[in-house]
Amino acid sequence: MKKSDFAIIGLGTMGAALACNVESRGYTVSIYNRDHKKTQIFLAQHEGNFTTEKDYNAFIKTIARPRKILLMVKAGDPVDDVIADILPHLNKEDIIIDGGNSYYKDTQRREQTLKIKGIHFVGMGVSGGEEGALLGPSLMPGGSKESWEILKLILNDIAAKDFYGNPCVTHIGPDGSGHYVKMVHNGIEYAVMQLMAELYDIYRHTYKQSAPQIAKIFAELNTKHMKSFLFEIGSNVLNKQDETTKIPSYLVDNILDKAAQKGTGKWTSQDALDRGIAVPTITEAVFGRYISSEKKERISLAKQYNHRYAKPNMSIKDFTPIAKKAIYAALISSYAQGYDLITKTAAEEQWKINLAEMSRIWQGGCIIRAELLRTLHQAYKQHKTIHPLAQPALHKKLKTHTQPLRQLVSLAVESGVPAPAFATSLSYLDAMTTEQSPANFIQGLRDYFGAHTYERTDKKGTFHTEWTNT
Repeated sequence: MKKSDFAIIGLGTMGAALACNVESRGYTVSIYNRDHKKTQIFLAQHEGNFTTEKDYNAFIKTIARPRKILLMVKAGDPVDDVIADILPHLNKEDIIIDGGNSYYKDTQRREQTLKIKGIHFVGMGVSGGEEGALLGPSLMPGGSKESWEILKLILNDIAAKDFYGNPCVTHIGPDGSGHYVKMVHNGIEYAVMQLMAELYDIYRHTYKQSAPQIAKIFAELNTKHMKSFLFEIGSNVLNKQDETTKIPSYLVDNILDKAAQKGTGKWTSQDALDRGIAVPTITEAVFGRYISSEKKERISLAKQYNHRYAKPNMSIKDFTPIAKKAIYAALISSYAQGYDLITKTAAEEQWKINLAEMSRIWQGGCIIRAELLRTLHQAYKQHKTIHPLAQPALHKKLKTHTQPLRQLVSLAVESGVPAPAFATSLSYLDAMTTEQSPANFIQGLRDYFGAHTYERTDKKGTFHTEWTNT
């Protein structure tokens, strides 16, 4: 019997879709699920070159060497459990791929542990949701170059295509770099969704627009350099009618305003804090979800404070062109924060991540795919190491788009609509392009109460002042 080209363990939504994707490219796929009934259901629903066994020993024997085994199981202990179960049946040079949203430090630990045993471990970010997994996701594999050489043919075949028709996959770098890049990708995703939600809120409360009216505006915004997957589906979400109510209504108006999360946005913020790198819009997006979960308190406080929305100081006709430029500036700010975090982390971890290639593979399949990535791809091909905000292409856009962002933030503040992601995106741009910050005053205060010392602008060294003697 011919052995399988590829194996997948875990037949949840993503695992099942990826299994179908791999098989559709002409490969034989071994599949396994802890609950064998789920495997049988999958086989009953999908014809093709699939094979399975009930136990790991027999299952591993169905795979051609060097074995290529993709784990699509819940991040955390389940990954370690599966590795422990299959490890006794593997041979040197076999490859285990973790395609879940694992924490990159766990990936680094696993890669080092398995390397000693002669097994390749690849932490691979997978973006695109169920549809992307089935038709072509964006793939961000880390791990050794040797494992990449073995995997790249299959990964190239199953990946989405970028704006130029090339596979949305590249070798990100060693050990945990693939999962790190996916983590920051998700952090940027948080920021983009929060910005969209705040813009929706301005139109809903300040301009009293209905869901389908806002959908039309979002569709108008989703053109040319602003075009993105999230804006595209945003219009679809706003246009969806609720089929469960007797009175015609739009589904979004009946969805409880408590945003859930799986933790990758929080990981991005935590890692940035640990490294001393600013990602304020991403962090505000995480906080925005926390605040949304305080539904009971928000209802009570809204009544206590009698919160009202003020009338806007400009017409909707005048506001929309401003909004289009404002959100683009905020998007640049958000992406810049994520790219800066990746750049500095890569330097610390000695990963040598190619940001041009990273921008390219995010152009298809993934959730944050957008025309902005074409600009970023070209920018980083020409200027590989400079700060994102120093990229000439981004600087050119921000020169004409920052003032509209300032106008949007002002309108939101005056109208009483919370827009923390927009405000923070603007503050980040202002702070990063200001030569003199007020941190000199903070250093003076710290030295006053804690003798923490300070540096001077006119002399080298550290200094302390006896402040009460002056």
